[in-house]
Amino acid sequence: MANSMTGYGQAQINRSGYQISCEVRSVNHRYLDTNIRIARRYALLEDNIKDEVKKYVSRGRLEFTINIEKTEAKARNLKVDKDLAITYYRYLKEIADEVNISPQIKVIDLFRLPEVFTLEEDVEDLEEVWPILSIALNQAMESLVTMRIREGEYLVQDMLQRTSLLENMVDALEKRSPQVLKEHTDKLRQRIIDLLGHELPDENRIYQEAALYADRINITEEIVRLQSHIQHFRQLLQEKDAIGRKCDFLVQEMFREINTIASKANDYEMAHIVVEAKAELEKIREQLQNIE
Repeated sequence: MANSMTGYGQAQINRSGYQISCEVRSVNHRYLDTNIRIARRYALLEDNIKDEVKKYVSRGRLEFTINIEKTEAKARNLKVDKDLAITYYRYLKEIADEVNISPQIKVIDLFRLPEVFTLEEDVEDLEEVWPILSIALNQAMESLVTMRIREGEYLVQDMLQRTSLLENMVDALEKRSPQVLKEHTDKLRQRIIDLLGHELPDENRIYQEAALYADRINITEEIVRLQSHIQHFRQLLQEKDAIGRKCDFLVQEMFREINTIASKANDYEMAHIVVEAKAELEKIREQLQNIE
C-alpha cells in the first residue's frame, strides 16, 4: 500500500551519560530532502543520520530537531583562573584609590570579567554518541513511517473511489459514441430531405458522409488506452514501493487521452462527461502530490 509523505515522529533516549531527543516532521517533496538541526559539535554525525533515514523513506522533506544533552555523569567542568581574578581585583582597587572612590567590588563582578572562568568540556567520542543517537533516530523514524502508512491508506482509498467514478465515465463515453454517430446520420438525412422536399434518391451518399464523420469522432483507441491506464493505476496503488512518480505519469497520460476525446466529441452529453472526468482526474492528481 502506498505511503503518504506527511507524518510526524519522536523519541527520547536516556542512557550512557546522554539524554537524546529526536523529533522529525515530514511533508511532500519531489525528492528526499533531509534537514537536520543539531548542535555544531555533533555536525559530523549528519551523514550518518541521512544514511539511516534512507532506509525508511525515499521521498519527502524531512525536518529533524535533535537535542543531545549530557547528564550529570557527563557534566561540564568549571575552570576558574584565580590568579587572573586576583590581578583584576588588585588593578581595580588601585584605580579606585587613585581616583579616590570606593571600589565596592563583589565576587560576582570578578566572574563577569573576561576569561576569569570558562566551561570546559571533555572531548567527546562521536562513536560513543552515535549508537545512542541511532536508537532514538530509528524509534522516531518508525513512528513517522507508521503515521505515513496510516495516512497513505486514507489517500489510496480516496483515489480508488475516484478511479471507479472515472471508469464509469469512460464506459459512458464508450456507450455514447455510437449513438452520436447514429444521431448525426439521422439529422443529416433529415436535413437533406427537408431541402429536397422528398425522400433521398441515393442512400450511399449519406453512408459515405457518415463514414467520414465516424472516422473523425472515433475514440476507440483513446477509450482502450484509458481503460488500460486505469487498470495499471489500481495495481500501482496496491504496491508497497514508492509509486508516486509512476502514478503521476499515468494521470498525465489519462489527461492526454481525455483531452483528445474532448477535441473529437461534438456532442453535449460527451462534453459534459469529459468535464466531470477531468475534474476527478484533477482531484486524484492533488492527492498524488502527497504519495511517496
